[in-house]
Amino acid sequence: MIPFNHILKLLFFCFFLFSLAFSHSQKLVVLGTLQDGGSPHMNCDKDCCKEKKKNDFVVSLGIYDENQMYFFDCSPDFVFQHNYLKSISKKDRFSIFLTHAHMGHYSGLIHLGRESANTKGVPVYSMPKMSSFLENNGPWSQLVKLKNIIIKPIEDQQRLSVSKNLVVTPILVPHRDEFSETVGYLIKGKEKSALYIPDIDKWSIWDKNIIDIIKEINYAFIDATFFSGDEINRPIAEIPHPSILETVDLLSDLSLKDKNKIFFIHLNHTNPARNKNFIKRIQIENQGFNFAEFGMVFKL
Repeated sequence: MIPFNHILKLLFFCFFLFSLAFSHSQKLVVLGTLQDGGSPHMNCDKDCCKEKKKNDFVVSLGIYDENQMYFFDCSPDFVFQHNYLKSISKKDRFSIFLTHAHMGHYSGLIHLGRESANTKGVPVYSMPKMSSFLENNGPWSQLVKLKNIIIKPIEDQQRLSVSKNLVVTPILVPHRDEFSETVGYLIKGKEKSALYIPDIDKWSIWDKNIIDIIKEINYAFIDATFFSGDEINRPIAEIPHPSILETVDLLSDLSLKDKNKIFFIHLNHTNPARNKNFIKRIQIENQGFNFAEFGMVFKL
């Protein structure tokens, strides 16, 4: 017969292992899926913008682990996105990783200033030109001056161990770089990895091979701004993005397993694939591809 004190020790040890495993859990959460201008979009009188849809926010990913929250991009909808991730993660501390200086990806920083949250030393990871843009242009420069945020410089391909089980690597991508560089992020958690590229001009002009990268990771959240090039009222050359149709064609020879890794994100307000009943979206989903939705949770 096993002594009672041995049973207690065994139970305590099992509880310890369970608590340790739980404390190290990491989750990636989709916090927004729309292009910078969101929806309803200014000056749009089409059906796509007649009313605000529930949980229809500008593009962002969130991660939380045993230590804190991490936001990838700081969108105009950051207040709700922050509060939502805080409510499900039960964390207070957070850091921000910026992709570039287009309005949908950094303008939420305004809420960290003394007119609003008046945060103290929030780490903001950004590339050299992006950092200079924040430091030398108001109102962002006031965030730096008052130490609402602390700029954390990053470099292309530089691996950052931001916590025990989270490694983040910025990757330069070609995009309209009026004020800053543009990066995507390779995110490696304890068990799984993700790619986040909400903006890129064209896959064909990138010096990386998206197909090879997809084969090596678990999730890919990639640019799906337009379904096709004929849905907007301005020349597509002014705002080049790979259309969903182009990307599906490029990735058509991937295995079903690899197609299942792909989640289209950063949809323009005009993109008909925002409608889950859009027949061509259904056909693409039937091939194995996915569309990101607010609140999706993925294990890292």
